[in-house]
Amino acid sequence: MIDVKDLCENPDVYRASQRARGDKESLVDSIISADQSRKHAITSFEALRAEQNAFGKKVAAAKGEAKQELLGQVKELAGQVKTAAAAADAAQAELDELLRAFPNLIIDGVPTGGEADFELVKTVGEPRDFSAAGFEPRDHLEVGELIGGIDMERGAKVSGARFSFLKGPVARLEIALMNMALDQALRYGFIPMITPTLVRPETMAGTGFDVKHDDEIYRLEKDDLYLVGTSEVALAGYHGDEIIDLSKGPLRYAGWSSCYRREAGSAGKDTRGIIRVHQFNKLEMFVYTTLDEAEAEHARLLAWEEEMLANLGVPYRVIDTAAGDLGLSAARKFDCEAWIPSQGQYRELTSTSNCTGFQARRLNIRERIPGVDAKGTRPVATLNGTLATTRWIVAILENHQNADGTVTVPERLRPYLGGLETFELV
Repeated sequence: MIDVKDLCENPDVYRASQRARGDKESLVDSIISADQSRKHAITSFEALRAEQNAFGKKVAAAKGEAKQELLGQVKELAGQVKTAAAAADAAQAELDELLRAFPNLIIDGVPTGGEADFELVKTVGEPRDFSAAGFEPRDHLEVGELIGGIDMERGAKVSGARFSFLKGPVARLEIALMNMALDQALRYGFIPMITPTLVRPETMAGTGFDVKHDDEIYRLEKDDLYLVGTSEVALAGYHGDEIIDLSKGPLRYAGWSSCYRREAGSAGKDTRGIIRVHQFNKLEMFVYTTLDEAEAEHARLLAWEEEMLANLGVPYRVIDTAAGDLGLSAARKFDCEAWIPSQGQYRELTSTSNCTGFQARRLNIRERIPGVDAKGTRPVATLNGTLATTRWIVAILENHQNADGTVTVPERLRPYLGGLETFELV
């Protein structure tokens, strides 16, 4: 969540952030009002509690009728204290509810607007000229079927729409991608993690997902657990309610997990193939660092994503996502979008987000800084970024396909496939 003290001291900054997101500026005033009500309620409770404690001393010293009279007053005062405590709790709950729904403060320079209002940072590589090679590019599903690697029909038979079996060369391709990404992550000091894919509601909500209203999330009602759509959730909760040591630099984790999304709002979109499915695998970078170092670390995460893309020989572009398309937790997000020949457009393969101290406040993750406050701690910053995922298969199969339906394996991937150079037809 955001820092309520900072919001109350700099309301115009938060109003501007809300405008950029296309969200309600009035939420700023609602939080200020709720915070004032909370403070007033707490002051009233503490005054009554002090009066109650003072009365306790009078009662102890009194005798006879005077004591009985004081006991009656104490009883009445106890009722007032109880009412004041309930009012303070209610005021705190109202403020907490508003803060839970309030999005992160965007970073200066983030584009204003919605999904279509991104800013192009750069384009890397030229889309392949298939006409010069004398054939029209097939889509990834057709290519995957030709090499015996994707079976959507049996996926639907077993599990329903938007499920698939990846087999043979494509199964090997996904494992190779993940291993290649993991090796890269290890080079940059990441600790590999295989994470839980079921988490508690407080972990899901603490990461910034709306467990009550987000139709994308799978919930197991009987157990009150949620299937994650990214290992970011489990990794964000890993250090929940802890004070962590960042004196030696960032804590970097590479989370390998299956991910689940209901794709509730995607009716009719990308129904063919594996671009938009309910289950996929992903290697996610997750970093804890200081607030001061967060933007520099964000630049590093983006560079590492680009390194993976460059190794696979896929044309791509980087975009600075507009404020209205950021989601609740991100203060800034960069997407890497690969060129998909069959669609003639760029599609997202990776994203990396700087969540500043937003998730850390919700999950109570701090670092010890002497002199910052009475407890000598402050929130840390959290960041995340995708290093490999099932969707990358789409870009590899389409960009490296041949006229006869075979696929040339990107050179950097070959060591992870036993030196295999071509995915042949079955």
